[in-house]
Amino acid sequence: MNIVVVLLAAAAVLFVAYFSYGTLLARLFKLDAKTVTPAVELQDDVDYVPIEPKFLLGQHFSAIAAAGPIVGPIVAGVMFGWAPALLWIIIGSIFVGGVHDFSTLVASIRHKAHSITEVVKEYMTKRAFLLFLVFIWLTLVYIIVAFTDITSSSFVGLVSLESGETVKGGAIASSSLMYLALPILMGLLMKYGKLSLLWATVIFLPLVGVAIWAGKYIPFSVDDIVLRMGLASDPVSAQRLGIKIWDVLLLMYCYLAALVPMWMLLQPRGHLGGFFLYAALLGGGLGLILSGAPVKYPAFVSANSGTIFPMLFILIACGACSGFHAIVSSGTTSKQLKRETDAKVIGYGAMLLEALVAVVALCCVIMLAQDNTLIKKPPNFIYANGISRFLGVFGIPAGFGISFGLLAFTTFVYDTLDVCTRLGRYII
Repeated sequence: MNIVVVLLAAAAVLFVAYFSYGTLLARLFKLDAKTVTPAVELQDDVDYVPIEPKFLLGQHFSAIAAAGPIVGPIVAGVMFGWAPALLWIIIGSIFVGGVHDFSTLVASIRHKAHSITEVVKEYMTKRAFLLFLVFIWLTLVYIIVAFTDITSSSFVGLVSLESGETVKGGAIASSSLMYLALPILMGLLMKYGKLSLLWATVIFLPLVGVAIWAGKYIPFSVDDIVLRMGLASDPVSAQRLGIKIWDVLLLMYCYLAALVPMWMLLQPRGHLGGFFLYAALLGGGLGLILSGAPVKYPAFVSANSGTIFPMLFILIACGACSGFHAIVSSGTTSKQLKRETDAKVIGYGAMLLEALVAVVALCCVIMLAQDNTLIKKPPNFIYANGISRFLGVFGIPAGFGISFGLLAFTTFVYDTLDVCTRLGRYII
């Protein structure tokens, strides 16, 4: 069977679900465009900032997606085969995750955009509320720690491609740092230079591509610096120390990003990141379709079938159903929703988009034979390799494709890291 069949069938089901089941949910929630949302009523240009849905969708999408719909489906696909993973992604996103995200967003905007923790306070005892609050806060800390470490590992070492070409982790780090600087400059120019959003997009979106291209020429390799300074005796220990250094730097970024006004970083980065991630999804999807690659990985891996419950549903949370989405929907997103009716495309539509990201990530496994050495690599490199091969159909060099895939992965994570920290601030 051709891998295209898997992707197109999944996309068709998700498309139909949005216009059928999503419309039914919107009718049941009685969304009204005339109702004044908290973002408009309480606008303060720091946390409460109403924006159009086409911009909020990209920001919300990149915040909820993170590494989850990439790492989870790849790990689950390798462990159990692609069929169980695909079924849970499709069924879970439509009937569980989408409903969960949509209803949480609606509940929040009807409670002055309060976090879900504050919403449930009205319906729980004080003790239960405090326990729930602590649980949510610890969950946010856990997400920050886990995703920080995953991102840091992409910034060190060397990735060797099948073509013999190599991509340095320092190149990914440089591209990543340039990517972070762009939205800050964009936000400042829009706020104080009166630059329109259209011209800001025209100017800064191509610069994201320039950042990917330029990274390999100015690599910021912390592990190489550590080795030259004599802080490590060999490349392996230098990489380990390099990861720890990047962990600290990323946590410092999280702290600062959670304090600055939304217009300075979160909104412009969400806007640029949204386009970038749409490009990753579209480019990867089209490349996958045009590649005509056959399905090589087994649909079921019988050796692990005994542990499919509950591990499949734990591994594939983002992409099917994730409680983290409730915190994002009721934290930053509800404070930016301009109209009640926008909740359908943001709450339900973004979840189905995330499911499509999960399917593309799963296809990066499906195209590999079970004995391929790449199967044992970390999920972010399996994903980057898959995206690189898909983009290769358009004549894009493998090195650029790997950098593009890893930066797409990192972009997802960046959005989640600082959103998590801001949400933790809200809870405190």
